[in-house]
Amino acid sequence: MTLPFAHIIGGSTNISERQVDAVLTLLDEGATIPFIARYRKEKTGSLDEVQIAAIQAQYGKLQELAKRKETIYARLDELQITNDELRQRIADCWDATELEDIYLPYKPHRKTRADIAIEKGLLPLAEEILKQRPMKLPDEESLQGARDIIAQRIAEDEKSRNAIRREFSYTAMLSCKAVKTKCDSPEAQNYKDYFDFKCPLKHIKSHQLLAIRRAESEGFLRVDISPDTEKALDKLANLWLRANNDTTYQVELAMEDGYKRLLKPAIETEFAALSKEKADEEAIRVFADNLRQLLLGAPLGQKRVLALDPGFRTGCKTVVLNEQGDLLTHDVIFLHNLQSTEKLQKLIEQYKIEAISIGNGTASRECEEMARVVVESLKLRVERIPQIFVVSEAGASVYSASKIAREEFPDEDVTVRGAVSIGRRLIDPLAELVKIEPKSIGVGQYQHDVDQTELRESLQQTVESVVNYVGVDVNTASKHLLTYISGLGPMLAQNIVDYRAEHGAFGSRKELLKVPKLGAKTFEQAAGFLRLKGANPLDNSAVHPESYGIVEKMAKDLRCSVSDLIAKKELRDQIDLSKYVTAEVGLPTLTDIMKELAQPGRDPRGETEEFHFDEHVHTIDDLQAGMILPGIVTNISAFGAFVDLGVHKDGLIHISEMADRRISNPQEVVKLHQHLKVRVVDIDRARGRIQLSLKGLK
Repeated sequence: MTLPFAHIIGGSTNISERQVDAVLTLLDEGATIPFIARYRKEKTGSLDEVQIAAIQAQYGKLQELAKRKETIYARLDELQITNDELRQRIADCWDATELEDIYLPYKPHRKTRADIAIEKGLLPLAEEILKQRPMKLPDEESLQGARDIIAQRIAEDEKSRNAIRREFSYTAMLSCKAVKTKCDSPEAQNYKDYFDFKCPLKHIKSHQLLAIRRAESEGFLRVDISPDTEKALDKLANLWLRANNDTTYQVELAMEDGYKRLLKPAIETEFAALSKEKADEEAIRVFADNLRQLLLGAPLGQKRVLALDPGFRTGCKTVVLNEQGDLLTHDVIFLHNLQSTEKLQKLIEQYKIEAISIGNGTASRECEEMARVVVESLKLRVERIPQIFVVSEAGASVYSASKIAREEFPDEDVTVRGAVSIGRRLIDPLAELVKIEPKSIGVGQYQHDVDQTELRESLQQTVESVVNYVGVDVNTASKHLLTYISGLGPMLAQNIVDYRAEHGAFGSRKELLKVPKLGAKTFEQAAGFLRLKGANPLDNSAVHPESYGIVEKMAKDLRCSVSDLIAKKELRDQIDLSKYVTAEVGLPTLTDIMKELAQPGRDPRGETEEFHFDEHVHTIDDLQAGMILPGIVTNISAFGAFVDLGVHKDGLIHISEMADRRISNPQEVVKLHQHLKVRVVDIDRARGRIQLSLKGLK
């Protein structure tokens, strides 16, 4: 079953059929994308996760198409259609649009005008008119019925549909008009740019189309997609008009009716869906890229943290976390209050706080200033001055009300849970953010407008990719983090946590095989991504247990231990990798092993950096055009990047203002949570919009 699929997928992805077939075989055996990409390079020709995911996606679509064919065959059987040529065409077809065109004449549908005309016995007349030979024409009622039959035949004809599709591809225009009865509402003003809008469909931007479709669904816009009508009818005329007489005129009337009433609306719906699908793909790609960057945010590491969830009226919820992120105590402090300042001083001294994590919501700046005053006052009294960090609190409220949060803190209210999340995001953002539905993290646009199944699958795949790329400590990881490890899932993650609780820390990777229901296949998929500090130093590396023998042979050949091999570069430099190549293990795997021996267990996420907003800028009213200010990138879209300047309104660097050269993707220049300097270009205080630029700045 995979062989023809490998040929089709190879042609559409520009990946060799051999490589595709290897990936499909591994997928069918239950291997995951991270495992295939990391540990089966010899089989796949070193395909990366993106390529493997593309193969998997195509494979899924082809499998769905195979199921669709079974439905079509069943319908043909029901109609007792035994046409071998038709069935062979269906068998050979692996294009969804072409398959539906083939099936269209046999597809169940509501009774049409053509069906009624056929019931009246007008099919022979329609057939005769289609020949376009001179003939005596009957009454108008009969002619109308015949034209209805011809119109439907033209609309269902494959060549007709393909001709109109080509015309849509070349000349289709998307046009928008405001709904007059609703355009004055405040909500409608969000879509003012599209009240009288026209753009070639092939040139429309993803964010524009998604905004237009949202406005249409909310009843603010009427949207039309149409090709050049004259050219479209000319294309049909070339296919259907073969003479110049009265019967030809009847065919022409039927053709125009079939185009306007049946064919154009059908192809418009098709292109509306295709354009939406492309817009969804782009929006989901941007969202996934942003999510990946967010999850790869540098961890502060195991430090004692004081976390503040800022607030004016109800105060700032304050929690203290130990190095493992466990809650030690919590309180509430109020801004501009001497007693609160003293509370903070006491907490910092009592718990030997090493870092302060502040949410970036309302009152964040005021909270940060208070923390800095307190830290300054403690310079002569504490051994180590805490660093102060402002972290994104997007999704913290979602986490605080979730089942996961209730399980972790059954005796605490949502405000305490939210503050804990803010603190843990500083210690290890990945471990904390995996507990929150990705859509709630706030790094995408139009996430509620795109295909929800596609979005969920893409974001899930992104989280899995990042977790496995970083790796997790099996002796400290939560079940939520373990869930995303290759081959595990919720049940086995819980089993690992339960086993750990009952038997203590794992002493080796092999001990994982004692976990209930964790068999050899799961161990193969998961082991390389799980880390632990035990007797075997390779257990704390990305070297897979199946390759331990290779490393041990290298060490034996050099008359040293594996620990020596890891510790001493001069020993590793003596290794000739070609000596260790076998039928199963090639240079790609051996090269990966050597990289890992050089830096075993290295966290690829880098280090956290402190950041300070401009101390003179607190609100949008403090901004002036021309100012150069520090900011943090909070979100990236296809048209630019949003930057937090500490004024409670993010500014926008449009893609045209990102560089002195032309760029096609904002991520060529900026990354999520990047610290940068920006120039204020314009401030629209009435609409709360801030335009920024990077031009001329480094």
